[in-house]
Amino acid sequence: MDTSPSALLRVFLPKVPFIARTVLWHQLSLSKTSCQWDLRTEITINLIRSLLDSPNPAPLSKTQRWSMKDPGIKGPMWIAKVTLPRPDEDDVRSVLVDAIESLKGADVVYTAPAILPVEAEWTGYRANVRHDRPRLDLSEDQHYQNLMSEVSSPITILYLHGGVHYMMDPSSHRLPVSRLARLTNGRCLSVRYRLSPQDAFPCALLDVFLTYLSLLHPPPGSYHEPVAAKNVVLAGDSAGGNLAFALVQLILEINRSRTIGSLVFHGQPIEFPLPVPAGASSSSPWLDLSRCMPSVLSNVQWDYLPPPDGVDPVSRFPHDKIWPTDPPRGDLYCDLTMLDHPLVSPLAAKDWTKSCPMYFCSGEEMLADEGKAVASVAAKQGVPVVWEQYEAMPHCFPMLLEHLEAGRKGFKNWAAFCAKAGASSNDDDDDDAEARLETKGTWFAAKTCKETAIDVRTLAVCNMEEVAERMGSAIRARMRGKEGEAKILPKL
Repeated sequence: MDTSPSALLRVFLPKVPFIARTVLWHQLSLSKTSCQWDLRTEITINLIRSLLDSPNPAPLSKTQRWSMKDPGIKGPMWIAKVTLPRPDEDDVRSVLVDAIESLKGADVVYTAPAILPVEAEWTGYRANVRHDRPRLDLSEDQHYQNLMSEVSSPITILYLHGGVHYMMDPSSHRLPVSRLARLTNGRCLSVRYRLSPQDAFPCALLDVFLTYLSLLHPPPGSYHEPVAAKNVVLAGDSAGGNLAFALVQLILEINRSRTIGSLVFHGQPIEFPLPVPAGASSSSPWLDLSRCMPSVLSNVQWDYLPPPDGVDPVSRFPHDKIWPTDPPRGDLYCDLTMLDHPLVSPLAAKDWTKSCPMYFCSGEEMLADEGKAVASVAAKQGVPVVWEQYEAMPHCFPMLLEHLEAGRKGFKNWAAFCAKAGASSNDDDDDDAEARLETKGTWFAAKTCKETAIDVRTLAVCNMEEVAERMGSAIRARMRGKEGEAKILPKL
């Protein structure tokens, strides 16, 4: 992301009158949020809201390019860039396609993606270094060795950045990812998965699946040694949280349908069932791409995300070289027929049995209800689930509002879950993480962060039948609104 002074000046200078008005309304207690937010939070959230909900959005290619601009590497972090090679075999793609087919409820439209090499960044904490200290002039292998010299935990966090599936990059998330590494004393692998709209579902999920298998079974020439699944914790924010829980659901579906046999990965057989990771965690996961749950409207005042347009959320983007796609489609990430597929919207998943422990950090935000539904279903099915919700906080607040106690606590608790879930030693039993983690729900009051226990099993505001009805209704409304764009990529 371009954070140079000139770029920031171009963005924020036209907003000066808006900022002044925000300050005045807050000081006079005229804004609806002034009772719960301090002035800095009010300005931050209102600015982000005004940028995201512009009536004249920039072309997608320009927004994507800006969000992916590398700010450089400096300060207390180790970064080692790697490219994970594609396997010669097609097994990884085949089991993904089989899972998509077995989970679909009706006819769906998608294209099986090509298997490509995946770029990623090993990220670790570099101690005793000023924030302006430049990166050392070393080979990537040497950077990795230096990173590992400061790792004192077996934890490996597989990090998936957010960005609505079409923005951001590992380079935009280096600060929070390196912070997770510091707080867990572990290391992170941050994935540069393919972005939409150029690469539609399931391209990103295939990249993430390949990366997970590469951790467990390193391809030739890898820097890392094999990582035990019981030491791998998935983490992601927003759309990255979507991919984290979609990966868990993918592994569960593979294991449900394949109890014997193996897939071949870089010439080596990987036996079924596949091991699930030690945990799946997210800050504000986006689990419903249909945006059908009540909180997308009821929690608008505490959030900065654009309110949903149930009929046509995509035509507002101006035409450019990446949008609309050819042939066109009604959603940036996938065909409209896929929006209620469990690997696109994990909210639709009915079976989380045998999942790894889960962690959810949510604000009083627009995506809260979809997280509640998934957490509740999983907890009822015996999965250890930690649910934490913070009053009056917006989407991904631990990464945006570090000046607040809620922001600091939310991030530290997220890291603490990762540390606890992935801390198994070689001598520990495979079920050790589940023994260490118990289902627990907590509501944190605004400003004070006073804690109130809540029952995770009763969090959901809708049962699964109502969820399915809501999702179906939202999809049908979008198909009616953009009937031509609902007929997209060639059917597999």
